[in-house]
Amino acid sequence: MVFVEDDASVRESLTETLELAGFQVCAVESAERALRQIDGDFKGIVITDVRLPGMDGLALMRKLTHTDPDLPVVLITGHGDVPMAVQAMREGAYDFIEKPFPPQRLIESARRAIEKRALRIEVDALRQQLADQRGVESVLIGNSPAIRTVRRQILAVADSGADILVVGETGTGKELVARCLHDHSRRSHANFVAINCGGIPETLFESEIFGHEAGAFTGAAKRRVGKIEHASGGTLFLDEIESMPLTYQVKLLRTLQDRKVERLGSNDAVKVDFRVVAAAKTDLRQLSDQGKFRSDLYYRLSVALVHLPPLRERKEDIPLLFENFVLQAALRYGRDAPAIPQDQLRQLMAHDWPGNVRELRNAADRLVLGLLRSVDDAPLASDEAPQALALQMDMIEKALLEQALRQFDGRPKQVYEALDIAKKTFYDKVRKHAIDLSQFRCRQGADADPEEG
Repeated sequence: MVFVEDDASVRESLTETLELAGFQVCAVESAERALRQIDGDFKGIVITDVRLPGMDGLALMRKLTHTDPDLPVVLITGHGDVPMAVQAMREGAYDFIEKPFPPQRLIESARRAIEKRALRIEVDALRQQLADQRGVESVLIGNSPAIRTVRRQILAVADSGADILVVGETGTGKELVARCLHDHSRRSHANFVAINCGGIPETLFESEIFGHEAGAFTGAAKRRVGKIEHASGGTLFLDEIESMPLTYQVKLLRTLQDRKVERLGSNDAVKVDFRVVAAAKTDLRQLSDQGKFRSDLYYRLSVALVHLPPLRERKEDIPLLFENFVLQAALRYGRDAPAIPQDQLRQLMAHDWPGNVRELRNAADRLVLGLLRSVDDAPLASDEAPQALALQMDMIEKALLEQALRQFDGRPKQVYEALDIAKKTFYDKVRKHAIDLSQFRCRQGADADPEEG
């Protein structure tokens, strides 16, 4: 922080008080000296006396908040009155303290201001990171090793033309993966046709998927092109493939092998050129071993296999995901994006998320709508046994380390100083959590450290 006080004895006394409370203080005697300490990268707060030689504290506050409206400025005066306090708060002062005051009053105000500043910087960093993302990274968000592996797999097979099986729990984003595969392939100009195999009545399944000719059955007044034919030239996404009736699995297999489709009520085969992306929330190989899914269809679909990790296995991605969902919800509902308090973030990190990314998105929507006072306000109860406390604390520790690394562009020294931990402790924790420091160096000049190897 920058502390401005022209009285040398008061400046020395309050600087000592703030430093004993754990703050790093740059004490100066004038507003002009303060301005020379504050540049565009300043991440601290300002505490200033109002009565100063030359530029006074109110003018300093106006100049600073004009350049950086989110910079907290705490004003101190022995000559203030209520109208001055009201005017100062209206003009952007974070707090207004009248002399004489107990030291704890200043310490509490400084601590709250710094917490607000840190949160604002973190949110801005997350937003910038989201804005900088392109391609697959802008859709499948996260920095965890698991999600980076998924992105690499997608880019490796997207343009191959091979049929792909995506396996993951409900809410992990299987359709997003399918759309990424389509969008990054040479088929992106053609149709992406999505079918929920569990949502079509069995009596209508054949007509919906394969199409029908006029008069093929009662009520079939005209020819209908099926989903497979409609996807010709593009991508056919078969969601919940495990729920497809066995009788139609045989016909789908033949269509996949021959790339021809016969409409219901027709003997003519129509050539189709489509790529299949199938998705399942259970292990199809296990189902095929149990006779509940055709093994030949499983092997036909799983030329390439993509496993989507559940959110509980990549909790370090929660802050970035949640911020992204909050921004999307704010735009969708026409509201301001609220800041995410640290205690709420800790609750998000500690939760097991049985509904995965979809459940996290719903929580973000509720926060924007003012309906999420805490994580417990959301229907987050799970029948699963709670995770061990040590495991939850490890995940929270890793997430907080990665947040600090994002905030300081991967600069180790700034991170361990900001977190108030020893250098060796920092590197021990980096190794313990398998954190790749190079992933957080967003700008040139991030200081390297010989120990990090």
